[in-house]
This record gives sequence, structure tokens and C-alpha cells, in this order.
Amino acid sequence: MAYAMRINFTDVLRDGTLRHFYLDGKKAGYQFDIRLSYYRGHFLSVIDEFELKVDGKVVDNERIMFCLNGKEFGISQLHDLVSEFWCVTDPATIKVIQPGSISDGEHEFDLKLMFHSPYMPISDTDYMPVDGCDKKTLVMEHEETVTNE
Repeated sequence: MAYAMRINFTDVLRDGTLRHFYLDGKKAGYQFDIRLSYYRGHFLSVIDEFELKVDGKVVDNERIMFCLNGKEFGISQLHDLVSEFWCVTDPATIKVIQPGSISDGEHEFDLKLMFHSPYMPISDTDYMPVDGCDKKTLVMEHEETVTNE
């Protein structure tokens, strides 16, 4: 991709949202929130690329769930979600399935989130790419609370 529009209205990776999630009382992975850094919402079908690196290692998309509007989706499903709308003010929760989760403390998150603006054609077949990427250190706080979700 030679160019992409980038608008920084807000941080994509949300501070203070990294936490473990539990299944049957055991740490099943970790989750954090993201937001669109754009001036309007979009349907999930406009997401062209989604890649997550944590501490420099790529997380397999098969282990990632994109949670929005009370539903959970696999990354491979996003392109087909033409009626699932992501409002610009609503966070999406990203869940990473990793038994035992990650350690407490600081972790480097690098999110590649590329989407296209469906109302901005740049040719007969292509639309303006939008760079929604973010890179940030998130902190896993020590917690004792166990929840079943």
C-alpha cells in the first residue's frame, strides 16, 4: 500500500483496559479495548488488515476474538460483517486466547488496523485506505478477582 489516510482523534489502544479473562476459574487469556481513531463509525466489513504483536511476537489471528455490540467474532469473519456497525465512540474488546494469560507488568502492544473508507473511492475498484494502527505499552495489573465470562 503506497499511501493511507491517518486521522488521530483518539488512541486506538486504550490505557487501563488490559486484564485477564477467566473460564471455569482459570486464566484463559487476556483482553483489552480498542477504539476507532476516525471521525465516524464503520461496518466491520471495511477492515482490511488486523494484526497484533505483543512484546514483538505476532499473535495468531486464530487466537483473537473481536468483541463488539455484545457479540464475539473471529478475525477471519470481519470482512463478511456488512451489517455489524462499530460506532466511533464505542470500544471494541479484543480477547486473546492464551491459557495462563500473560504476566503482570508492562507489555508492548503493536496493533495493525487498516480499513478503507467506503465512501471515498480512489478508482473504479479501490477505496481510500485508512491507517488505524497504534503502538503502546499496556500494563497488566495484578488482580485476584476471578470472573466467569
